[in-house]
Amino acid sequence: MRHALVLILFLLSCSESKTADDADDPCGPKEDVKHAGRTTGSAAKTGGTTAGEGVKTFGKSVGGFFKGGSKEAKKEWKEGAEKTRSTAREGGADTKSTAHNHPCK
Repeated sequence: MRHALVLILFLLSCSESKTADDADDPCGPKEDVKHAGRTTGSAAKTGGTTAGEGVKTFGKSVGGFFKGGSKEAKKEWKEGAEKTRSTAREGGADTKSTAHNHPCK
């Protein structure tokens, strides 16, 4: 019984006490969650912008079809596809930059 009491006292004396500084650790789990949120937000923005460009491309190609037939529709589609691709690449680069720009790593 005496050994158990000594062991318990020893373990209690070795435990780390938490301070206010520990709670506000700028590189702790809270920062990881914030970083994940920033990365997710960047990815969502990229997805939304790219989807919007895709819808514009579709609309312009349909308009081109009624304006000048299939040749005009194809021309509008190719131009729009390049703009959509460019938008997706730019957004992807921004998202990648955000993901790799963790302040603590």
